[in-house]
Amino acid sequence: MNTVRIPACLLASCLIAQGAARAEEAAKEITNSIGMKLVWIPPGSFTMGSPNGEPERKGDENPHKVTLTKGYYMGAYPVTQDQWQAIMGKNPARFKGKNLPIENVSWIDSQEFLEKLSKKEEKKYRLPTEAEWEYACRAGTTTAFSFGNSLAMSQANYDFSTPYPGGKASTPLKKTTPVDHYPPNKWGLYDMHGNVYNWCADWYGPYPSGDVTDPKGPASGTERVMRGGSFVSRGSNLRSACRNPYEPIYRIYNVGFRFVQE
Repeated sequence: MNTVRIPACLLASCLIAQGAARAEEAAKEITNSIGMKLVWIPPGSFTMGSPNGEPERKGDENPHKVTLTKGYYMGAYPVTQDQWQAIMGKNPARFKGKNLPIENVSWIDSQEFLEKLSKKEEKKYRLPTEAEWEYACRAGTTTAFSFGNSLAMSQANYDFSTPYPGGKASTPLKKTTPVDHYPPNKWGLYDMHGNVYNWCADWYGPYPSGDVTDPKGPASGTERVMRGGSFVSRGSNLRSACRNPYEPIYRIYNVGFRFVQE
């Protein structure tokens, strides 16, 4: 029997390539010093907003092509109360629990947290832009939700008494749930739909009419964008494209945030 000999240089190249592939796979998830898990969101293009035929869509969801030229790490979960406590030394949440999402924090509060976290970790942490948030939420999907065109009670925490068309009505929980209670989307992100709203970096304003690259929203405004819906939201407010404006100084028990690491 003939034996095929692989040249040493070719074998070495193959082993290096395999090692690089494993390293790239491992880098899709990282954990910082206080146990915050982040997942890698690759660069790409998508249609931001909702199509005209999407049930219960809002008038500010004009569909347009967005290209994000840089990938980023995003928190796999909303910031928890345990994590907030570790950085801020206090817990303002209404519904107490270490693995429950922090809530009752303003957009301004989130900036203070992220500034302190950035200093501690010696890395840049910030809120996602509205485009980064929707792109990550969709995880390659074009449907109303990352789970499809309907939303089951087993997929998100929202006001079950007002389901999305086609859904089944039931009694709502009326409280937050642990951030890992419901299944993640295809990119490993939890609670992109429901539980607590997520603050975004952008001022609220109308979308551009044409294609855009790496958008950051209006240069100024009076309200910041919130995304994702919450445990007291009707089903339609949990859609991937749904936008909600809120003044950055206000604190409320159904609004929290997640972050991006550059």
